Amino acid sequence: MSRLLRILCVGGSDTGAGAGIQADLKTVTACNCYGLTAITALTAQNTGGIQDIYTVPPKFIASQLDAVLCDIGADALKTGMLLTAGAVDAVVQKIAQYRLMKVVVDPVMTAKGGHIMMQETARRALVKRLLPQTEVVTPNIPEAESMANMKITCLEDMKKAADVIFHLGARHVVIKGGHLPCSRRSDSTDILYDGKQYFEFSAGWINTKNTHGTGCTFASALACALAKGKIMREAVQQAKELVTLAIQNSLSMGSGHGPVHILEKGH
Repeated sequence: MSRLLRILCVGGSDTGAGAGIQADLKTVTACNCYGLTAITALTAQNTGGIQDIYTVPPKFIASQLDAVLCDIGADALKTGMLLTAGAVDAVVQKIAQYRLMKVVVDPVMTAKGGHIMMQETARRALVKRLLPQTEVVTPNIPEAESMANMKITCLEDMKKAADVIFHLGARHVVIKGGHLPCSRRSDSTDILYDGKQYFEFSAGWINTKNTHGTGCTFASALACALAKGKIMREAVQQAKELVTLAIQNSLSMGSGHGPVHILEKGH
């Protein structure tokens, strides 16, 4: 039997299991890879939103990363919630120490209910110190607006923002277009920029409120595809197809935004 590829997921724990580390592990399993974790925060949340957050000290985040990387190793690393600058720095130091190359950064800034998931000092640390070590960063529209310091209202704005973010240091930028107002008319278009070319990835709009975990699912699927040796364009296409299926199979549970469901359909 061939060795399972190891995907190290760094992020917050979600008690409702729709997003965060729980969504990461479900996605990695659906992609036939082996999920490893380092928890950066514990959240008390459900489909209605986040009620409380307990921040994991940076020293313990570093200890988790050391425990995994010095023994098991990782073929790709994916980051999600990094609430504090200390959390960002812990990840940055271990990426450099263990010479990790396939790094996927999902810059989680706010929850669907509006709860802050990244402090301003952490956002600055991510831009200055983590992006230069990143193979691909995957912001949604509000996150891309924050990183590029501009308003995004159309596809051309997405491309301009991708160029700004690329020059912050990431080797590839994927901006997810689901938050564009025009997306609801027909489709949802994401763009990939590699510093030279733009590529578009579209899927039909799915009319559902149950989209909790889409960002985590996309980034984790992307990390798995890169670990398998896919070139970036193919990896993004595969992640887009997988998250679209997960939205189609999303679950109505609780009183708020239900989770996407990836386990029925995997690559």
